Amino acid sequence: MKTVRTFLVVAVAKNWELHQMDVHNAFLHGDLTEEVYMRVPPRFSRGKPGEVCRLQKSLYGLKQTPRCWFSKLAAALKWYGFLQSLSVYSLFTWSKKDVHINVLVYVDDLIISGNNSAAILSFKEYLSSCFHMKDLGILKYFLGIEIARSQEDIFLSQRKYTLDIISDTGLLGAKPATFPLEQNNHLATSSNPLFVDVERYRRVVGRLMYLAFTRPDISFVVQVLSQFIHAPRHDHWLAALRVVKYLKGSPGQGILLSSSCDFQLTGWCDSDWAICPLTRRSSLDG
Repeated sequence: MKTVRTFLVVAVAKNWELHQMDVHNAFLHGDLTEEVYMRVPPRFSRGKPGEVCRLQKSLYGLKQTPRCWFSKLAAALKWYGFLQSLSVYSLFTWSKKDVHINVLVYVDDLIISGNNSAAILSFKEYLSSCFHMKDLGILKYFLGIEIARSQEDIFLSQRKYTLDIISDTGLLGAKPATFPLEQNNHLATSSNPLFVDVERYRRVVGRLMYLAFTRPDISFVVQVLSQFIHAPRHDHWLAALRVVKYLKGSPGQGILLSSSCDFQLTGWCDSDWAICPLTRRSSLDG
């Protein structure tokens, strides 16, 4: 997800266009490099007893299907002239004189950014000639992230995703919490009974982890809650619900990516003093 955020920051800072495309039945496009056999499908009258079918193309359910599809897509992009990033394999870049196009791939979803409308259109037509593509137009929604762009900024939020979490935990009618975590909590030394529905706790914490992509204000508390994934206690569950109540007060809050970015790396951090009651170690957050 950091790659997605960086991709968007570069696009807004350079004032590039952002488009999105989707591949229909992407996994069916892959070419198998191994011999794979399957039973004769039911009601296939031409089959003889003891015969099996040899697959010529990848199918959904095969363990090698995702690799086959990505290899096919990467080959098509490279044929067009794209270079694949050595650090982020799903990122491809294309340049010709002063024209630039970047492509970020997530399974069958593609984000396209560039500084030339005609070049982007030509590239879209090329993709459509290779695969069954759906042009989704200007980027507005990607991986559960709502994207709103102005002339100078991009705003990322996960409002629908947040409301789904609130609804699934049954807290639509609850009073919002003013902050996500009590400062002097005793979660690390809790002796409360173990929480019965461990899978539910893990599911909520996992969803909060994904939400933290656009909600850095819950990053620390999510990190704390994730320490008890294996054996959560009842007060750990209550702490997770408190985070959800906190989100209820501002479900549409997100992050703003500004075009004034100067591409200078800046870091900051904050630390407490010996807050852990077990080790008396300090917690660092940055």
